[in-house]
Amino acid sequence: MGFTLVEMMVTVAVIGLAATAVVLAAPDPTPRLPVEAERLAARLVRAREEAILTNRPVAVDIGADGYGFRVRAEDGWTPLTEGPFDRVAWEGGTRVAPETTVLFDPVGLAEPARLSLSRDRARATVTVDLAGEVHVGS
Repeated sequence: MGFTLVEMMVTVAVIGLAATAVVLAAPDPTPRLPVEAERLAARLVRAREEAILTNRPVAVDIGADGYGFRVRAEDGWTPLTEGPFDRVAWEGGTRVAPETTVLFDPVGLAEPARLSLSRDRARATVTVDLAGEVHVGS
């Protein structure tokens, strides 16, 4: 008992269609830029909360390679590394302008900042106002 050439070609075509459907349905392994902007905004909000809860200034250093957190201690600024404050590297191809430090004081106020994130043709903005409120836009 054997298979005809037509049966083999139909089987290969069905497998090809199934593989195409799987590839098209698979999620992009690189997060979209708005997701990265939301993640940055959430961590900025958490830094503001940390400043209020601990009654100490918290700084978020935002640069070309990512962002990290510092807290004011008796002997100067020390890095925050526990919990959500680990240093975060940007996903591949993400650029930020300007490189800056966002400083939250113990009552939650901040120096206003407007950060522009870009990757390929996508753009997103993260804004921190004087009251320390964080907003995300596209």
